[in-house]
Amino acid sequence: MPAEPLNSPALRASDAERDRAIETLHAAVADGRLDPVEFDERLDAALTARTIDALTPLITDLPGSDGALVLPLARTPAEPAAELLTIKERHGSVRRDGRWTLPHRLALRTAWCEVLLDLTSAVRSAPELVIELRVNGGNVELVLAPGMVVNANDLSVRHSSVAISRDAGDNTPETLHVRLVGRMRHGRLDTRWQAPRR
Repeated sequence: MPAEPLNSPALRASDAERDRAIETLHAAVADGRLDPVEFDERLDAALTARTIDALTPLITDLPGSDGALVLPLARTPAEPAAELLTIKERHGSVRRDGRWTLPHRLALRTAWCEVLLDLTSAVRSAPELVIELRVNGGNVELVLAPGMVVNANDLSVRHSSVAISRDAGDNTPETLHVRLVGRMRHGRLDTRWQAPRR
């Protein structure tokens, strides 16, 4: 499978989007959801945010000024979201990175492959991504952004090495739940977190 193109630039935030985030922060501190120190930190970050990706984590865990939950600021999809994306490869390498639209379900069918799935700059189409593995041999590496949480309770592993942390450990509000299901045999699975490249 050919490599994806390099990362596309992150979408720039408009004045209206910054204003919306700031209004949400003011409402949250007035309700007691944010203490003054955290409010000041988030306000400074919102005022200097240049991209939608920089604004999104500031408000995802807060309701709006009208009490409605604020959804993450939308990014224009790189392509329409698929219900299912299947990746098949034998004795080769697979790399998905850059700005790509996550499907609702990703099926990984590989044998003795090197697999890199970089979700840090991916466009999220739903609050949960299910990755269904049927992996025989080889290595799978998941690169995740802060705020992504991994659940591997439904993954069956045999004769394999698995290193999974549930989250980045930095108390970032959850923005995407990644659920690993299926099976892995004679392989290695690793997760690591890194901030999206700008």
